[in-house]
Amino acid sequence: MTQQHAPRRRRTVRGFRATSAGVATGLLVTGLLAAPAQARFRGDTTPTPGAPIGTTARTVGDARFEPGPCPKTPEPVEALKGARCGTLTVPENRAKPSSKTIRLGVAIVAAASATPKSDPVVWLAGGPGDDAVGEAKMAIDGGLNRDRDVIFMSQRGTYSAVPDALCPNIDEFNAHAVGLVSDAPSTERVHVAATKACRDKLAAKGLDLGAYNDTESAADYEGLRAALGIERWNLYGISYGTQLALVYMRLHPQGLRSVGLDGILPPSRAGSAATWSSARQGFDGLFKACKEQSACNKRYPNLSATLDRLVRALTAKPVTTTVTVPGSDKPVKVVLDGGALVNWMTSATHVAPQVPAALDELAHGKPQRIAQQYAGGKLSPAAMGRVAHGLVYGVFCSEWTPYETQEQALRGGQEAFPAFPRSVQEQAPQLAFLPADCDAWNVPAAAPSIRDATRGDVPTLALSGGFDSQTGADNGPYVARTLSKATVVTVPYEPHVVFATSKCAQDIAVSFFDTPDAPDTACLKGLEPPAFETGS
Repeated sequence: MTQQHAPRRRRTVRGFRATSAGVATGLLVTGLLAAPAQARFRGDTTPTPGAPIGTTARTVGDARFEPGPCPKTPEPVEALKGARCGTLTVPENRAKPSSKTIRLGVAIVAAASATPKSDPVVWLAGGPGDDAVGEAKMAIDGGLNRDRDVIFMSQRGTYSAVPDALCPNIDEFNAHAVGLVSDAPSTERVHVAATKACRDKLAAKGLDLGAYNDTESAADYEGLRAALGIERWNLYGISYGTQLALVYMRLHPQGLRSVGLDGILPPSRAGSAATWSSARQGFDGLFKACKEQSACNKRYPNLSATLDRLVRALTAKPVTTTVTVPGSDKPVKVVLDGGALVNWMTSATHVAPQVPAALDELAHGKPQRIAQQYAGGKLSPAAMGRVAHGLVYGVFCSEWTPYETQEQALRGGQEAFPAFPRSVQEQAPQLAFLPADCDAWNVPAAAPSIRDATRGDVPTLALSGGFDSQTGADNGPYVARTLSKATVVTVPYEPHVVFATSKCAQDIAVSFFDTPDAPDTACLKGLEPPAFETGS
């Protein structure tokens, strides 16, 4: 998920994200937006029987697929070599008959098997705002294409889409903000100004900002399925991609064979309060694992109380330090206050073995490790110019904030972390100043049905990590209540998006697509907790 005018570990909104990657020049131009959607499509070519998917141009309804060059990526992606590629052209806003069209990059990585199954897997990226094409390495390295083709499409607005909804000025603000007090009114003013500047830039480019949402994105994917001539396919969504997958399941179930959800974000509960609950679950999972190891528990007793104490102390008196980050010798000023510590901790479950020692160092006047990690992610080149903030706010401001009051959001912080100062409880991790941002973004609320629970009998794998502090593990049982063929799996000791970090999770996911009603979870029995740093 994504929002904090900052990236998380594969992360986005500034919120729930995953990084993009890759490069191809001159592929798409904004002039393609000039013609009305209905004027662009004529004729229909039926796919050649037996031909690989993605090798034939075809129009179905308002969607047209054309084979062509692979989508651009910030760096070359080895997994895309030999991929079958092209573009999907669809209306930007299906509610407007005269809507312009947009173009979405498509890459299809062939199955490794010589006898692939006929139902491919579609990868739905994290974020919102990440480009699925840039996540191909993660999917292919995890073996997702063992028996099936895997399809990656740039969600509307993302890096390789035309038009894109990128706003590097927000990424630059995120980098600058490591030196600001996180909850100061002056920080909020600059934060919201960056959001408004982004909005103004995208509106001036001609984007219909109210069309960058899950309903339209789900229709894009359904259009792709039809245009590629696929009868049934499978979805695998990570992080925010699980929210999109659940919306797609509700609106377009007819073409689905099965759905994998990893790092689950249910549309019916998405928002700041749920973000606080997830943080509590992930932190507690990590602290419990330390407590169960005698060396860790002896060296770092009662980590939860230590965190509470540090958040209160840093809110009252922030610590300022200077660090260098990977790839640069330039000193970076970092202000660690209570909110900054909570945001660091939310991502730090990805480096769980270091967390107890890092908190202990901070408690003893040594903030450098935490400061360097906190700043490093935001100043990384991978954090610059890759996130589609127009999609981030299109989703958050139409689907989240209209259906959660600020009082409800605050109550979520108070219930999850009653010992934190109110100023910290008011800003959910990675979602700082979201109501003010959405006031500036100014798009209509989505229909109330966007918050409906997804119901049905599509076989579903609900995967979570025991240390996930961004989308808590309780979201698995939550979505399974209304999905009659759901299998709920929590992989212990793993952070957000278990496919990225756990061979066991990868094996479970691949086995699920083989036998959706009975995935092989035997590998869970052999998992061991991390060996925490104890200095001994």
